[in-house]
Amino acid sequence: MYKYNDFDAAFLAERNAQFRAQVERRIDGSLTEDEFKPLRLMNGLYLQLHAYMLRVAVPYGTMNPTQMRQFAHVADKWDKGYGHLTTRQNIQFNWPKLRDVPDMLDSLGEVGIHAIQTSGNTIRNTTADHFAGAAADEIEDPRPYAELIRQWSTDHPEFQFLGRKFKIAITGSETDRAVTKAHDVGLRMVRRDGEAGFEVMVGGGLGRTPMIGKVLRDFLPREDLLPYLEAVLSVYNVLGRRDNKYKARIKITVHENGIDTYREMTEKAFALRKAEFDGTDQKLLAEIKEHFAAPAFRHGATDRFDSTYDADPVFRAWVDTNLSAHHRDDHAVVTISVKNHGQTPGDITSEQMRVVADLAEEFGYSELRLSHEQNVILPHIHKNDLPAIHARLRAADLATANVGLISDIIACPGMDYCALATARSIPVAQEIATRFDDLKLEHEVGDLKIKISGCINACGHHHVGHIGILGLDRAGVENYQITLGGDGSENAAIGTRTGPGFSYDEIVPAVERIIKAYLEVRDSAEERFIDTYGRVGMEPFKAALYPDAAKKVA
Repeated sequence: MYKYNDFDAAFLAERNAQFRAQVERRIDGSLTEDEFKPLRLMNGLYLQLHAYMLRVAVPYGTMNPTQMRQFAHVADKWDKGYGHLTTRQNIQFNWPKLRDVPDMLDSLGEVGIHAIQTSGNTIRNTTADHFAGAAADEIEDPRPYAELIRQWSTDHPEFQFLGRKFKIAITGSETDRAVTKAHDVGLRMVRRDGEAGFEVMVGGGLGRTPMIGKVLRDFLPREDLLPYLEAVLSVYNVLGRRDNKYKARIKITVHENGIDTYREMTEKAFALRKAEFDGTDQKLLAEIKEHFAAPAFRHGATDRFDSTYDADPVFRAWVDTNLSAHHRDDHAVVTISVKNHGQTPGDITSEQMRVVADLAEEFGYSELRLSHEQNVILPHIHKNDLPAIHARLRAADLATANVGLISDIIACPGMDYCALATARSIPVAQEIATRFDDLKLEHEVGDLKIKISGCINACGHHHVGHIGILGLDRAGVENYQITLGGDGSENAAIGTRTGPGFSYDEIVPAVERIIKAYLEVRDSAEERFIDTYGRVGMEPFKAALYPDAAKKVA
């Protein structure tokens, strides 16, 4: 992974010192909250419902054990002993005191971590496939390109004050594990005539007006990445709405002007921008790629793994759900679920951080990933080490075998933390997880993506959940709308609303009725929920959700 050089370290130290002075001025009253707000947002500091929240960037989700241990240290010294993993592969600390934030940032800076551009109307943390560099289906590791984007976009003078926040996602595989089509710009690596390049999508996004991105370029040579991104953003800066923040995202710009107009303007801007690039970016990319060389993989038999898999049903269940194919047959990609039944999705304690850091250091070539699905990844694990890893995870309450199942829920913080939320998300996720654990149904149900947002801003990605839940305020009462058929994969789709919403007490029973309807109408145990929905449509689920309405029609 990329390691900061002297320039990076000096830049970050100067930036943190600047923010320390701003915090001191806020505390002594020299700055009002209105004056301080844009300054703190530039450094990842929010004011939530009960306290400040510091959002820290984990670029493209990649980190090392030293950094994870530093997160644990920060959580223990300045927070409440835990961190929250987010859908942008970041980590949030929910309870810092304002006076402590500069010390937190300095502490994180010591290990090459910062909070720059985790907020504000700028280019946010670029996210990537959390299996990057390990996936069996990968064309090329996309993380060097993500790092190139990070360096290019950090404090880029032209793009610091965009009309709205701007999010980029990148994947090196045909299988889309980065939800690229729901981003302002999505980059998916493809091959043409033996050459790797990017399919470029633009205008995706969720929130109050969810849209799937449109293809702007079906093939972009890798060496043209930065000038093309500059062209895309420069057109957005010109055309984007600034009179209404709800219409300021690039998805609205593309929708109002049309993809053909946007493409024509981008190609013209690209011709000009490309002429300004002299190859320095490619030299930098070559240097960056050296940081992402594959580890010296261990060779050897997998007999210990094979025998444990045959003899231990608990281990076997964990392997079957939490492991993914690695590009080496004797290795596996391990997803560590941070979704134990009944716990807050994405919350990880400082002690658990240290456990996964130790495992990565001992067994995983010192690599860790955070996924946008709020879990932790060990990307390179020799299969013979898996029994020992599983035992250590069980002792740390991190061995839940539920990745991709009902209880592996994405949920935003909701009204328990967020000042923007209109309903609770966390308790709904907890109750769904415990309900289906009690019913012992989730393994029978199989692959299912449930995503929950506590307001229309859709931080829980509910629009692209197979089952999406949106919490709203209806005359002071929490009301939960359900959507079905959303998909965040390469077959991206926005879910369709089922009908009237449900109260807090009704929402978990409503989800249960959906699941029971699915089990009744699916073709076989192998037919996933999303595939069944695509085959039979909405009607069987509406009938299950609204039985009284179905009786009236009959």
